[in-house]
Amino acid sequence: MAQHQGQVVFVRHAIPGETVVARVTEAGPAPGVYWADTVQVLRASEFRRAHPWKLADPLRSYPVGRRPVAGAEYGHITLEHQRRLKTQVFRDTLARAGGPPAGQIHVHVAGVAADEPVGMHWRTRITLVLSPAGRVSFPVHRGPGTVPVRNIPPALPGCDELRLWEVDFSGAAGIELATAAHGAGTLINIHPTRHIAGTPRALRARMKYWRDQLSGTPNHVSIVVTTPPSGPGRPPLVAVLRGGPTIHDQVSSARYGARDFRLSGTGHWPVHRDAPTILVETVLAAARPQPGDVVVDLHAGPGLFSAFLAQAVGEQGVVVAIEPDGRASQDARDNLSDLSQAVVVNSAVEPVLAGWPHESRVRDTSGRLADRKVNTVVLNSLFAGAGPAVLDQLLRLNPDRIVHICSDPASLARDMYQLHHHGWHPERVDVYDLAPNTHQMTTVSVFTTTGPSSGAAA
Repeated sequence: MAQHQGQVVFVRHAIPGETVVARVTEAGPAPGVYWADTVQVLRASEFRRAHPWKLADPLRSYPVGRRPVAGAEYGHITLEHQRRLKTQVFRDTLARAGGPPAGQIHVHVAGVAADEPVGMHWRTRITLVLSPAGRVSFPVHRGPGTVPVRNIPPALPGCDELRLWEVDFSGAAGIELATAAHGAGTLINIHPTRHIAGTPRALRARMKYWRDQLSGTPNHVSIVVTTPPSGPGRPPLVAVLRGGPTIHDQVSSARYGARDFRLSGTGHWPVHRDAPTILVETVLAAARPQPGDVVVDLHAGPGLFSAFLAQAVGEQGVVVAIEPDGRASQDARDNLSDLSQAVVVNSAVEPVLAGWPHESRVRDTSGRLADRKVNTVVLNSLFAGAGPAVLDQLLRLNPDRIVHICSDPASLARDMYQLHHHGWHPERVDVYDLAPNTHQMTTVSVFTTTGPSSGAAA
């Protein structure tokens, strides 16, 4: 952050303590606030390194007349120092939220050893925009325009082998790419423009064209076209051009065993190649499931946590997996089909919690919830956090503990403040760098009404 003539300027691609020349790119959300990009470094930090992705490096992009692409805003910083900065951001965010004193939570952002030293080739899912000519591109960071690419350094190496930049995707608005990190299959999900999607004849012609364009991709690659729902409350329409609409990945834990998962599309699954295993081990350790326990998994996705939790509680226990998305819910039913103690509810979270345990969609548990206490709630709050309404309903279940998974410190801080207000305290907070070279971090927090004896560890 810098100041110029009384104005606040947030300078990207710099490191605290450096002296740089920055170019203002846009006005911020409030008067007197601006965004800027570093275009020259006059006095460099000892933690600065050569950026591993040319297109995302402003020191190389501005001299050739373009702005850097999004996706690696911390790429100029060594990984170790990235995590130091993320640790400080996390502490500052909690302090501003007004929850439990920041001194009670000892935080260290942990990285993944396999990411060293560069922090590239970790993404199993990636969204690509298209140029006006229909070529694979990346968006400019916080700005209009796109930049055509000929490699995708953040993605797993197999993505580059597809050479999608050689394909003409004219008529599409964007592409989602999903690759199994420890399983089989790659899924290319094409999203047509609104005009093409709304014109059946044009859509059929484009689908044939895209199929022909992608005919040279390897046999393990599936191709689908997803169009918007035909009406309110209906799911998106998925047409298979080749292969199937799913991929299969395996999650293997030395402590909790291995399971295979069917996955539709590109959402509802941790993006980092090693994140599923890391998060399963952390969430299970936080939840401490015992045989016979009742566990509620909110925003359960395709059942990643529910599957391992159901194994832990055994046939005398119950795991209720609540997931709003229809395709993810169907994946969860498939992934949990061998676990009779698990039930999947395809619904928004609020109505199920409001009617608990008599809500009709929970009755598949065949009475096993009658007069049973909820031991643990696992809350995958995504980026937006749970919010006061969901937390109020959740607390009516009176669980022994709440395991909160989040990818935004500000959202966690808001939820932590709300829980603190109701007498819930963080027993432990684990913070992971599962998105190297970006500002993002992932937290797993466990809350109880007793809280830590001398500060939550992380």
